[in-house]
Amino acid sequence: MSCYVPVTHGCDHLCTYCIVRLRRGRQRSKRPVEIVDEVQCLVERGAREVTLLGQNVDAYGRDLPDQPTLAGLLEAVHEIDALWRIRFLTSHPADMADELIEVVANLPKVCEHIEIPVQSGDDEILKRMLRRYTIAQYRQLVAKIRERVPNVALATDVIVGFPGETEKQFMSTYDLLREIRFDVVHMAAYSPRPGTAANRLPDDVPPKEKERRRKVVEELQGQIASEINARLRGQTVEVLVEERHKGKWRGRTRTNKLVFFEGEEDWQGKLAQVRITWTGPWSMQGRPAVLPSLPDSDKIEVG
Repeated sequence: MSCYVPVTHGCDHLCTYCIVRLRRGRQRSKRPVEIVDEVQCLVERGAREVTLLGQNVDAYGRDLPDQPTLAGLLEAVHEIDALWRIRFLTSHPADMADELIEVVANLPKVCEHIEIPVQSGDDEILKRMLRRYTIAQYRQLVAKIRERVPNVALATDVIVGFPGETEKQFMSTYDLLREIRFDVVHMAAYSPRPGTAANRLPDDVPPKEKERRRKVVEELQGQIASEINARLRGQTVEVLVEERHKGKWRGRTRTNKLVFFEGEEDWQGKLAQVRITWTGPWSMQGRPAVLPSLPDSDKIEVG
């Protein structure tokens, strides 16, 4: 079983398109002991994977008196017996610390999967969004992550058709996605939200053009994801099985890739070693390499 555990509420960033600060206020972090206790309770009820959630999870703890860090929190949660996997999201490029990257590289239970929204590939658009980083800085961050965690899966968010976005600026985003080759891109056409700063900007990219740009990015990402996933064909991957879906077992790899496989045995909530036989851009299929088993809690193989 996989569970989500909110570790912060609200956000201190003022991204001009985002409604979170207006609706939820400034960031409020839970104390580490509360989070560890909550995860411990979930594990006792059968959870084997947790995702620590925050609008900007990298800033966890900055509002608390002793200023604990997300890296330290991951280390504390990592000590919980019978917990197999840990994830965190969503990260902010301006706030990701080297310490956090080291934790992902060194703690076996922390999955090699990072969601780090770029939103646009153009510096001028990023300024209008108040994102507080440049594309050069974003490239450096990605290079650093991939150097320390070579098998990492990277996901990102992109908004096309932001007020004032020209075709050239859109193509900068397209070129960045083609260069970095993310595993997943969550893409959206810009739509104004009442109360946000961006709502005061002229929404001057026509709806049809926004949709065209979104589809262009979607097609590119489909090709990239297909090529990335195809490398796993014939390989055996670890899958945490979530449920049975349309006659097949369904689960995710450590890098958050969706896998389906057939099997009469009960795989619910177990780790399956699955040999991949088919890959597509959004999911993969395979067959179990071994019969189901539950790892001994003090001998968990998570590497």
